Amino acid sequence: MTTAPAPPTVRSRVADLAASQIVPWQQGYLSDSSAAVAALARLRRGAGRNAAEMPDLWGLVDTGPLHENTPDLRPLSEAELARAEDALYTALTLWALHQQSRGTPMHRTHSREQPRGLGAAVRRLMPAGGIDEPVLKRLVRAGTASDSLVLAQRLREIVVLLRRSDIPLDYGLLAGQLYAWQWPGGPESVRRSWGRSFHSGRPTRNTGENSTAATSHPDLDTDTKDAS
Repeated sequence: MTTAPAPPTVRSRVADLAASQIVPWQQGYLSDSSAAVAALARLRRGAGRNAAEMPDLWGLVDTGPLHENTPDLRPLSEAELARAEDALYTALTLWALHQQSRGTPMHRTHSREQPRGLGAAVRRLMPAGGIDEPVLKRLVRAGTASDSLVLAQRLREIVVLLRRSDIPLDYGLLAGQLYAWQWPGGPESVRRSWGRSFHSGRPTRNTGENSTAATSHPDLDTDTKDAS
């Protein structure tokens, strides 16, 4: 007797959808596809802005899979849809800004061996064995954003720094976190994930990326078991 796998959560659906849309755009952009270059130019204009203010992007960001109703995927409520769409839009526009003028993929999948969470990426902006307080402050400010729009604006500031240093990020993971952020208790949970991710930053070999050993900091004092 076999047991059917559990249906995907809305958070995982958002994360998977973000990654599935970014990957072909990213491949196209790195191959100098005119369609992908044009799509990224449109997406970048939405980074840090409200999706409702950018009707030009409504047909570009494909939210159709969120409306699927199959035996494996239940229909989402209006509240779930609104939050999922906002998270997807924010993640895709931030990635487009991050990828601008970069010759290597800025979206890369997170793993324990290669942490790609937001905290780990910010840690790689810092010198080995030390803490850059102004950079850390940006992560802390993002973690204490008052709403999702302010969060997107503060994440935009961080993404600009990551782009300058060619430090990638898992935008599927970020999209799921942006979805979770919008629910009661979500900001606290996401902040903990970013703190764990920050402490997971370890030296990597033969990756060509900036990386440093993790050191503790009181503003991000969290358990290090989950590096997402």
